[in-house]
Amino acid sequence: MATGSNSSSQESKQPGPELPKQLPFDFLKKITNDFGQDRKISDSPFGTLYKGIVPDDGRVIAVKKLQENAPMPADKQFNKEVQNVMSLKHENIVEVLGFCSETQKKLVQFDKRYIQADITESLICYEYLPNGSLQENLFEPKESTKQEISWDTRFKIIKGICQGLFFLHKLDIPIVHMDLKPENILLDANMVPKIADFALSRVFGQEQTRLCTQTVVGSYGYMAPEYLYRGEISAQSDIYSLGLVIIEIATGEQNPREKDQPSARSFVDKVRKEWTLENITSKYSSLDHESLQQVKTCIDIGSKCVEIDRTKRPRIEEIVNSLKGLHPSQRVTEESLSEQI
Repeated sequence: MATGSNSSSQESKQPGPELPKQLPFDFLKKITNDFGQDRKISDSPFGTLYKGIVPDDGRVIAVKKLQENAPMPADKQFNKEVQNVMSLKHENIVEVLGFCSETQKKLVQFDKRYIQADITESLICYEYLPNGSLQENLFEPKESTKQEISWDTRFKIIKGICQGLFFLHKLDIPIVHMDLKPENILLDANMVPKIADFALSRVFGQEQTRLCTQTVVGSYGYMAPEYLYRGEISAQSDIYSLGLVIIEIATGEQNPREKDQPSARSFVDKVRKEWTLENITSKYSSLDHESLQQVKTCIDIGSKCVEIDRTKRPRIEEIVNSLKGLHPSQRVTEESLSEQI
């Protein structure tokens, strides 16, 4: 078993830095230029991400300002993100550097007039990842830097995401991410992927494998059908999302995320029908036989991950084994994972 939620494992970064610090709101306001448009990195349903520049040493960090009108209340989102991941140290998990929860006096409009109210500002600081999100790199590249991602880099990204998810699922107190998608996978300067945005994450007890909720919140096209339609949550919910992400990386085709097809069945059926070995060879004409086999293996893995019946989806350790081309009898253990990927 990997580490508990408050310590790092053999496959995590060593030695781990100190725990995230509580930071003053005025400091975060200053380093983001008063949360200026020129510092805005991205928007999401849960908050806005800004670039912060620390004046003392010029260090760049990412500052997420949570939104009050988000699908989940800001205080609940804040608690999930900070408490669930503040002590996690792993190469493929975005690192939390600091946080802020501070009450500010603000003028707000109420019943056609302005009144002074106490507003709690909730912010979380992360390591800054200069290459942006996987979504941007795969489907929204800037024209000035537009460049096809090589298969070697795609394969490295797939393996890194799987390693990060393995780490989360095998903690002493497991964490299920519940919103794995290209926007929530960030890339560092070396294109190493890091799983981010734990606003919807769930913590499981040591003997707990499944739980249910009446409040279904997530991203169209990536929610597992048992969660989308019945509110069932398990590690296999993440596996479903992982499968779609793997398919998108391997094929370069984007999941359309249609509201009338929220579980992405039409996208999955299309990939299963069209992405034959002939199609793979055509898209990746410059690859050798070994690399073409990697592409096929990844598409096959992704296809298995999106089975409607969650019990038929592979476990994360089985996925890791498949990526390494291991015989099924050669099982991955938590201790050997860092050596095998």
